[in-house]
Amino acid sequence: MKINKSGAVLSRIVQLGETLKELSRKNGKEYLPLNRGVNQVVNIDLTEVVKGIDFNSPEIQVYPHGAGRPELRAAINDEFFMGKSSPDNILITAGGMHALDLVAQTVNIGRLYLPTYYWGCYFKMLKIRGIESVGYDNQSDLTGMIDELRGNAVLISDPSNPLGDKHDDGEQLAIISALNDAGVVVFHDCPYRRLYMDATDDYYTRLINMENVIITESFSKSVGLSGQRLGFVHTCNKELHDELEVRVMYNTNGINGFAQELVLRLLTTPEGRAAVTAFKERTTRDIALNIDYLRERGFLAEEFYHGTSPRGIFVIVNRGEQELMDHYIGAVGLDFFTKTKQEYAKGFARICVSVPHEKLVKYFNEIQ
Repeated sequence: MKINKSGAVLSRIVQLGETLKELSRKNGKEYLPLNRGVNQVVNIDLTEVVKGIDFNSPEIQVYPHGAGRPELRAAINDEFFMGKSSPDNILITAGGMHALDLVAQTVNIGRLYLPTYYWGCYFKMLKIRGIESVGYDNQSDLTGMIDELRGNAVLISDPSNPLGDKHDDGEQLAIISALNDAGVVVFHDCPYRRLYMDATDDYYTRLINMENVIITESFSKSVGLSGQRLGFVHTCNKELHDELEVRVMYNTNGINGFAQELVLRLLTTPEGRAAVTAFKERTTRDIALNIDYLRERGFLAEEFYHGTSPRGIFVIVNRGEQELMDHYIGAVGLDFFTKTKQEYAKGFARICVSVPHEKLVKYFNEIQ
């Protein structure tokens, strides 16, 4: 048979994970898998949250609402947008990647502008969809590029993957506003932000009326539910929202009912809120300790944080992928995350710092 090949390949990060398992099997050594992009400090404790779930309810056993459960969209409006947007502007998706893919395939753009260092899956997703991508070096450059950007879209992620660099909110919002006013589409993908923030954060409320800004979000990082594959899209463009709903219908026939019920309970019940709070507090504490340790030991690649601060679940270290592997640490070479600076990037690696502090210290203490 003839196959319509996309030209994309499976993730090197996934392949590296399999390599670590095989090496561990052969030599009996435990590897620290900092190549992975999931929170590994603790799992969120769902014991009390799931006790009240009726697994025989129609919400779980019957095809779900096309745009997502109304109660969940209302809860997201309250939690992320301080109740100032509308549930009708929100569409539930099967995770953040699904949200991005839906938007990329639906919005008519020429090219998508990605940061110089970007999550590899962005590029592969665009390749599958036949969308060209080009790079920009710094967010501060974007306002001076507006003429070039018209008819295209810009992706903004903060804190980003792979750098974990956090920009100043006010400066970033000013850039996004200028792009929006000029008719430039902005894909706003910041799934790590809410790990550090709660419902008192007003950042998203300042984006809700921007016609050209599309927010894609995920519950994978902020509440540790990467396995449930649940996210959402926010847009105040009704035509886009309606088309996205059609595409979800004929792509998935609705989004997993159990995942929706679980996240709804995390956002609205006392047991759920307590579980989220405990997860965030423990996770962000160890992330901060790990970043401080890496900085004190001289491992943190400070050159990537001029004007920003390392705050996400990833950072860049000034050691290469192979050197870290020699010390039983899984990491991904920074050259995997760029198309324009690969030679320079080979001396660095991206690591996930969302792991127990004592475990990270144990492994890095073996590196001189």
